[in-house]
Amino acid sequence: MKKQIKKNGLPQKVCILCGRPFSWRKKWEKVWEEVKYCSERCRRNRQA
Repeated sequence: MKKQIKKNGLPQKVCILCGRPFSWRKKWEKVWEEVKYCSERCRRNRQA
């Protein structure tokens, strides 16, 4: 059985484009310090 992690214990950041808060994700484990955008959509629209 997998170990459950409660979301309220995860680190959060605020997206620099839309201003929405977003939580840590497993796929960002090694690059969390470099993550600036909450989604791929915000990252693609950063220059618009």
